[in-house]
Amino acid sequence: MPRETHTIDATDKVLGRLATQIVVLLRGKHRPNFLPYKDEGDFVVVKNIDKLKFTGKKIEKEMRYSHTPYVGGLREFTLKQVLKENPTKIFKEAVYGMLPKNKLRDKQIKRLKFV
Repeated sequence: MPRETHTIDATDKVLGRLATQIVVLLRGKHRPNFLPYKDEGDFVVVKNIDKLKFTGKKIEKEMRYSHTPYVGGLREFTLKQVLKENPTKIFKEAVYGMLPKNKLRDKQIKRLKFV
């Protein structure tokens, strides 16, 4: 079957709930001929990613970490700081974590685009 392109508007949608819908489309679980070992998912284009909704106080309290290979190189960022720099990064991480942990994951995440 040919791959379709789905355009999704992220305005006022909750991060995790939208990510699960997109994972279903990327994997192809919405098709009647779904097989977990085949890569037959569709393309997904997400627009207005900067207007995502976060529930509770996650935007101020949730922390992201990165570490350089040097001693004392741990850096902490709040979710708000990361969203200000690159709003697509948080969403891509959420979708990436929900995809299967095998060789198909890197192929499937490449079909996720942002406008």
